[in-house]
Amino acid sequence: MSITKERKQELIKTFATREGDVGSVEVQVAVLTARISNLTEHMKSHHKDFHSRRGLLMMVGARRRLLSYLKKLAESRYKNLIERLGLRK
Repeated sequence: MSITKERKQELIKTFATREGDVGSVEVQVAVLTARISNLTEHMKSHHKDFHSRRGLLMMVGARRRLLSYLKKLAESRYKNLIERLGLRK
């Protein structure tokens, strides 16, 4: 259900705003999005797993809060990020 170390490093390298960046909003949202997509696939086959459902909902809420913070901080970065991740239609 979790993402691999290599996948996480790849996401950090792709979404980092500067060299050595591991904690920016963009990186955090990208990692959360990968974890959410993995857990969503798990939930499709294990629909009665309510403990994982709670974790999924908590991750979605955390991502939503980070995205709203980024939108208030810099709307251009927000729009760029959701476009790169494909979050909005």
